[in-house]
Amino acid sequence: GPTRKMPLTASAMDFFQLFVPDNVLKNMVVQTNMYAKKYQERFGSDDAWIDVTLTEMKAFLGYVISTSIHHCESVLSIWSSGFYSNKSIALIMTQSRFEKILKYFHIVAFRSSQTTHGLYKIQPFLDSLQNGFDSAFRPSQAQVLHEPLIDEDPVFIATCTERELRKRKKRKFSLWVRQCSSTGFICQIYVHLKEGSGADGLDALKNKPQLHSMVAKSLCQNASGKNYIIFTGPSITSLNLFEEFEKQAIYCCGLLSARKSDCTGLPPSMLNNPETPPSRGQYRIRMKGNMSLICWYNKGHFRFLTNAYSPVQQGVIIKRKSGEIPCPLAVEAFAAHLSYICKYDDKYSKYFISHKPNKTWQQVFWFAISIAINNAYILYKMSEAYHVTRYSRAQFGERLVKELLGLEDTSPTH
Repeated sequence: GPTRKMPLTASAMDFFQLFVPDNVLKNMVVQTNMYAKKYQERFGSDDAWIDVTLTEMKAFLGYVISTSIHHCESVLSIWSSGFYSNKSIALIMTQSRFEKILKYFHIVAFRSSQTTHGLYKIQPFLDSLQNGFDSAFRPSQAQVLHEPLIDEDPVFIATCTERELRKRKKRKFSLWVRQCSSTGFICQIYVHLKEGSGADGLDALKNKPQLHSMVAKSLCQNASGKNYIIFTGPSITSLNLFEEFEKQAIYCCGLLSARKSDCTGLPPSMLNNPETPPSRGQYRIRMKGNMSLICWYNKGHFRFLTNAYSPVQQGVIIKRKSGEIPCPLAVEAFAAHLSYICKYDDKYSKYFISHKPNKTWQQVFWFAISIAINNAYILYKMSEAYHVTRYSRAQFGERLVKELLGLEDTSPTH
């Protein structure tokens, strides 16, 4: 749960600033003004440009964040006369001023000579965000590694052509998270560029187990020695990775697939299906030290690799039609924790920012901001402030936008 107690009068902005404080916003102001100056020195002066202020930067973020609630395809439609126009917030800043800030917006204006990382323009922000996640929240023992579902706007999907859809789906990065399965709080983000240079680039590792192993190690670098139980999907599950994690006091439970998983070191007899299928709920077990390979049957064969649960401990899967189906406890735990993540995706993925810039670092930035707002709402729901106001996720987002735009007084009320 949360590591600090927030006051009853805490606003949406207070929770958001646990992860994106004023010093981070002030750095965006400085870097944006530096980039604008450098740009104009190179390409000619821009008489319409005036240095951006902290108040304007907050309003700029507020406008883009508003697309996560109203799902307009372009943030500029706020100033239009169409369906997605929003007269209540359009008056705070003119469209031309917003477009100027959007043109020059930067988090790192200059590339240092030592920088080789493809995400150098956003890495300081991701590091700051990670520090905020670590200091504001203590996760439960059970956590999940996965790629979060990022909803596209359903209106856009329904109306766009196939060519537009194909173009839209080509992201130049993959985004993975380590998530607390009890609350849905995202503890760590890992971004991997698809066009990374060198042997560890995503292109070099595409469809290879070492990519997912590297992703898992990066996501769990702060988890060693804490006795966490990590649930993984088939692409990450492997005997070598689980054994390596066990040495760091990280325990695992993963779904195994003969097609998607790295099955090195696993007995082939457990990976092949028997000719006559067993009855539902039956399972076979093979053990090596603390590691168990479970093959469980329920209208199909499901294989699990775990060192977090004893294979002889019994559990049940409850189905609405067929009632209780017996299974090992590891299978029940895996199903329970992954179903929670599915509920998180259903509830929160629709609140990802709709604004889609062309630059990869900006796409990553807005995804990270979306995750920060979802995390802020989760902390809000766990605080005493929630029992005073009880905002839904949409209402919380609207309050945050108004507070960023200066339309709401965020000072404590008596």
